[in-house]
Amino acid sequence: MAESVELPSRLGILPFRNKVLLPGAIIRIRCTSSSSVKLVEQELWQREEKGLIGVLPVRDAEAASAGAVLSTGGGTNSGEQSPRVPVESADAHKQDVKNQQELIHWHNRGVAARALHLSRGVEKPSGRVTYIVVLEGLCRFSVQELSAKGTYYTAKVSRLDMTKPELELAEQDPELIMLSRQFKATAMELISVLEQKQKTVGRTKVLLETVPVHRLADIFVASFEISFEEQLSMLDSVDLKVRLSKANELVERHLQSIRVAEKITQKVEGQLSKSQKEFLLRQQMRAIKEELGDNDDDEDDVATLERKMQSAGMPPNVWKHAHRELRRLRKMQPQQPGYSSSRVYLELLADLPWQKASQERELNLRVAKDRLDSVHYGLTKVKQRIIEYLAVRKLKPDAQGPVLCFVGPPGVGKTSLASSIAAALGRKFVRISLGGVKDEADIRGHRRTYIGSMPGRLIEGLKRAGVNNPVMLLDEIDKTGSDVRGDPASALLEVLDPEQNKTFNDHYLNVPFDLSKVIFVTTANRVKPIPPPLLDRMEVIELPGYTPEEKLKIAMQHLIPKVLDQHGLSSDYLQIPEDMVEIVIQRYTREAGVRNLERKLAALARAAAVKVAEQQHTIPLSKEEPPITTSLLDTRLAEGTEIEMEVMPMSVNDHEISNAIRSTSVLIVDEPMLEKVLGPPIFDDRETLERLVAPGITVGLVWTSFGGEVQFVEATTMAGKGELQLTGQLGDVIKESAHLALAWVRARAADLKPSGAGEINLLENRDIHIHFPAGAVPKDGPSAGVTLVTSLVSMFSQKKVRADTAMTGEMTLRGLVLPVGGIKDKVLAAHRYGIKRVILPERNLKDLVEIPQAVLAGMEILLAKRIEDVLEQAFEGGSPWKQQSKL
Repeated sequence: MAESVELPSRLGILPFRNKVLLPGAIIRIRCTSSSSVKLVEQELWQREEKGLIGVLPVRDAEAASAGAVLSTGGGTNSGEQSPRVPVESADAHKQDVKNQQELIHWHNRGVAARALHLSRGVEKPSGRVTYIVVLEGLCRFSVQELSAKGTYYTAKVSRLDMTKPELELAEQDPELIMLSRQFKATAMELISVLEQKQKTVGRTKVLLETVPVHRLADIFVASFEISFEEQLSMLDSVDLKVRLSKANELVERHLQSIRVAEKITQKVEGQLSKSQKEFLLRQQMRAIKEELGDNDDDEDDVATLERKMQSAGMPPNVWKHAHRELRRLRKMQPQQPGYSSSRVYLELLADLPWQKASQERELNLRVAKDRLDSVHYGLTKVKQRIIEYLAVRKLKPDAQGPVLCFVGPPGVGKTSLASSIAAALGRKFVRISLGGVKDEADIRGHRRTYIGSMPGRLIEGLKRAGVNNPVMLLDEIDKTGSDVRGDPASALLEVLDPEQNKTFNDHYLNVPFDLSKVIFVTTANRVKPIPPPLLDRMEVIELPGYTPEEKLKIAMQHLIPKVLDQHGLSSDYLQIPEDMVEIVIQRYTREAGVRNLERKLAALARAAAVKVAEQQHTIPLSKEEPPITTSLLDTRLAEGTEIEMEVMPMSVNDHEISNAIRSTSVLIVDEPMLEKVLGPPIFDDRETLERLVAPGITVGLVWTSFGGEVQFVEATTMAGKGELQLTGQLGDVIKESAHLALAWVRARAADLKPSGAGEINLLENRDIHIHFPAGAVPKDGPSAGVTLVTSLVSMFSQKKVRADTAMTGEMTLRGLVLPVGGIKDKVLAAHRYGIKRVILPERNLKDLVEIPQAVLAGMEILLAKRIEDVLEQAFEGGSPWKQQSKL
């Protein structure tokens, strides 16, 4: 028993910061500071089981300086002062604290403790010794004197707890007996409450029956989470009656807090039950209203959603899935996380046009042809293919026709052709841009497991259209990419395949949707980037660039009226003659389409709009009356003065007023106005002539995604070591063509040597540099072979190439000229640049039928089978190389 412990006169003191050890309580502490380690070694480790130490509560200096003087309670030594001494901060129940001297407020009462368990450890790599000690509180003591002993402190103490004879005498007190019974009853009630939540209170019941009440009070209070002040108050309660009263108060308070927590829990559970009850009542109320036929506008949204889903015309398998999801939604509360996503999903299913389709008008091919002609000028072959497509649809409306893919440079009318198809069929038009799309989910949608998931663009477009048979344009299909998120082009394989798109499965929908009724039309600038499996599902229709004559007709019939309408003008205010439009086409725009032409015309319209808005018209009223100007009227209104009405003579009729306004406001575009508004001409007809001023320069024809273009090739020679240098941001194929051209020229140096030159090795002591101007533009392809040979021959022979001649064609090492693609675009580019002669491979003769006769009539097309034929046509007076032997 703790009461039988002999307390020595002096004890080593272990400071216990902001905590209290009560008699009968057991704590585990870790000693790391030098003072506490020294104390444990000398007072406990060396004395083993006989060792005793004093645990004395201490308060931080900050709290002490705040004026908190601790009361010693109602026990003995109540008049003792709490000593303040400088000690080393050795916090035994925490990790290491700073080794510095600070003022600590010691409490004047503590508890003697013995070690139930003691273990020693060494920290690595510092080698510092630490102790883990399990202490049991034995009895209270009072500090009489505090003194230092090395690194730790000792105190002269006197016992405060009663001895065994004194306890036996005190237990006979009726008041103490009553307090003891009251405390045990409250403690037993607390244990009964805790038994419902914890299964480890059996040992507490045993303590309640075996341990004396005065010790039981300390043990119970030590297990509660109470403040430091209340712990000190319990420590200072030496008198048994006071101790039991305080313990009973703390146990009762703890019991009340548990009851309040239980009450709150029951209330929350009751509220949940109430919400479930309200849900059932609402369901019953809805059923009653349906029986009575008293459905008002206040019924819940879920019922509205269900009726909407029933009227959507879903297939049986889709309705089964949707109905299962709807039942799941009914069981959820709106506050649940998945409620919103489930509802959005069901609303999408209800909004999709499962059975709703556009009512097609009866096809009239003549009306469709007239519409195409009114919207698009030229493009005869393309419009004929569209008419054929519509004719098949007229004869067999459910025919699975091919997917049309319009390929051509920007601004030639690919998108407007697709909208014309929709207008001719009487169907809705949906445009989906695929430019820059890299995520497969843009086509197939996201799976619903992801946050922020949404359907793909196809399903979203059908929802927006509201019908299941629109004309859907997949724009810029050649500009899709691929990365770790998937390949959209591969996902389009299912969409554009008539055998597969009947059961298109969007990841978000997770049910099949029939896309077979949708008419898909695609557009692209180039065919090469489109994957071959995807290209195989489409019929490619090429839209070449417009000729200058076609551009002129388009501008006069379509662009100018459109521009004038967009800027609030009419032909009464602005007139652009045909010859001025021709100048804009030739000198300010050289493109395959008409977008830049429209921008230039819009610039002229804006300049005219400024003049019309600023112009102040003067209308003569009569010969005697002074004119009324709008500026005078505006000035008077601005000054706020009164305006007297002036009567216009009847001799001035409306026709004269209109003629007066028209005569003063019409603006006719001329060359000075063009240069003032659009700036100096960007292109010049003399450009080719001016650039071909020296030998070694040749004009080639190339194809780009924006149509055909003219490409100059420049070659020069200099002293060196026989090296070939190529510049102009060239690709591997065009570099190989340059080496091939040089090899052919060197191989023919003996048989076809330049006139006046006797050497065989053309590269002896010299380097060759070939440059393709516009170095910032990447260039590649094999069609520059004949151009490179002609440029090298011109450089070695020092004879200039004809300025009115351009060429294209691939060559072989034996000197054959192979056919190339993009002939129509290349010839049109030469026509735009004013080039009159074009050298083409002989095997490209078949491609000339696609070129308008108006263009061919003004140009000379020269066909070449071998390189010698090209050289014969490229130079004035024939080839500068004299053939010695026939290959």
